[in-house]
Amino acid sequence: MGKFKQLAGETAIYGLSSIIGKAINFLLVPFYTSTSILKVEEYGIVTELYSYVAVLNVLYLYGLETAYFRFTSKSSDGEKEIYSNVFSSILVTTILLTLLLVSSATPIVNWLEFPGQERYVYWFAAIIAIDSVMAVPFVKLRYERKAKQFASFKLINIFLNLGLNLFFLYFCKNIWSGNFLPQLKGVISYVYNPQYNVEYVFISNLIANACYLLLLFGVLKKARFVINYQVLQPMLIYAFPLLLSQLAGNFNEMFSRMMLKKILPDGFYTGFNNQEALGIFGACYKISMIMTLAIQAFRYAAEPFFFRESQSAESKKTYAGIFLYFGIFGLFSVLVFSLNLDIIKLVFLRNEAYWTALHIVPFLLLASLFLGLYYNLSIWFKISDKTYFGTIISVSAAILTVVFNYVLIPYFGYEGSVFTTVFVYVYMCVFAYLSGKKYYPINYNIKKLSFYFLFALVLLAIGWKIETSSKMVTLLLKQVPILIFVLVTYLSEWKKLKFSKN
Repeated sequence: MGKFKQLAGETAIYGLSSIIGKAINFLLVPFYTSTSILKVEEYGIVTELYSYVAVLNVLYLYGLETAYFRFTSKSSDGEKEIYSNVFSSILVTTILLTLLLVSSATPIVNWLEFPGQERYVYWFAAIIAIDSVMAVPFVKLRYERKAKQFASFKLINIFLNLGLNLFFLYFCKNIWSGNFLPQLKGVISYVYNPQYNVEYVFISNLIANACYLLLLFGVLKKARFVINYQVLQPMLIYAFPLLLSQLAGNFNEMFSRMMLKKILPDGFYTGFNNQEALGIFGACYKISMIMTLAIQAFRYAAEPFFFRESQSAESKKTYAGIFLYFGIFGLFSVLVFSLNLDIIKLVFLRNEAYWTALHIVPFLLLASLFLGLYYNLSIWFKISDKTYFGTIISVSAAILTVVFNYVLIPYFGYEGSVFTTVFVYVYMCVFAYLSGKKYYPINYNIKKLSFYFLFALVLLAIGWKIETSSKMVTLLLKQVPILIFVLVTYLSEWKKLKFSKN
């Protein structure tokens, strides 16, 4: 239990920054979706551009984060050399890739159907560049288990980004419009351009990210600029399959938001153009990402933990236990959010246009749960240096994602994309489990987790059917299936928990 407590404690600290960050993002959803801040079409622009950023972030780091953990864990005295080489390698490639993006700005915005908006590319190139270079010091903090320092820096960035969004899109906008403090109009004219609107979402992100250069200066200065091919070669060989798998993995998640407006037939959703449909889809997808938040917090702590634990004789038993409890917690989260969407929509989606896609949220939550389970199952090929399995799984999943989206979106709209997402993540779990069973067998309790899964789905179906003349009574009754799930899982697992404490 001590190891579980250790992992849970680190996950909680990493999760603090992730939870608050996602909470801020959720707070920004009602802010952005308010008709006085961003139009539905403008929110579609935000959704689309950030989907590309997620994929490019992986390309910029090309798997060296995980390689750093792996090779540092095998080295007794070479951590500084590994850190410097990783930092130097990513710095050089970041400069080259950023120059390529900037020089290609015009064809990029034309393809995205934002002609004349090259500044979007310039801002995002800078955002990605800073993210990539700063990722290396953050990896070092994670390996050194400086979770509090990691979380505090992330939180500063998060709150700064929030403050800048409020400053530009609310205060400056209203001052310029004369809604309040008109005497400050002359002052804010130095920092505010009334012709911009959605642009300030990107500018706020860029300024907040630039502050990482100051926050992480102490960690940055520990790196020497050195490119040692003998050090980097085995790391790059190890990382390349991870790059392909991570790239394909992010492509799986982001493809629908990257390509929806191009695949969706014009006028598919009555009253909305394709850019607006993307905005609606993106807002509801954002609600479902509460599960992604938990997964991210878990991965920050679990990845280095799994590598450290790999030398233990009890490692496989530990992995199996974490897998089961992660699944139980994930199912609990699916129930909580799916059965309380009537409240969530009032809080986070201020424009009723976004409510038209709320029915996809529970399915996206389930998809995210399967993705989290896949991250658990995928540990076998990372610690056994068979990372090419991750490449095979992710690339084949990416192919399925492209094919299914192109086939289903023209007929079912973004609902077809949601079905694709669920199917692909289930496929990845099954592939990882079966291959791991052959090459690195771990005794996962699949039967028990399957029971909990089916039980949760039954409770979810029952909860959806609950409807009374009173909204308050309906809300209270919808909590009953959640409480039943908690009670059953607690009674089923309490003996193990009690035994582990002794």
